[in-house]
Amino acid sequence: MNKKRKIPMRKCIATGEMYPKKELLRIVRSKEGEVSIDPTGKKNGRGAYLLKDKEAVLKAKQKNLLKQHLQADIDESFYDEILAYVEKENIS
Repeated sequence: MNKKRKIPMRKCIATGEMYPKKELLRIVRSKEGEVSIDPTGKKNGRGAYLLKDKEAVLKAKQKNLLKQHLQADIDESFYDEILAYVEKENIS
């Protein structure tokens, strides 16, 4: 008998909806306050999840959601970096 594996679910900070963890992009703030993209989902630190979708990233940028969730200053260029990563992911 094969057991069904439980699919880990996380909430997107932009849409407020629950998605399987693999469909989301984790943004992490380290103890030093450095904010980065976490493609593995295993880095240490405070994490926030964003849907790998251009609209979700733009909504997060407009409302400055990462600053609220990670309690860290987020540079405008970091959102551009996230957009580039999401677009690259969606192509492949």
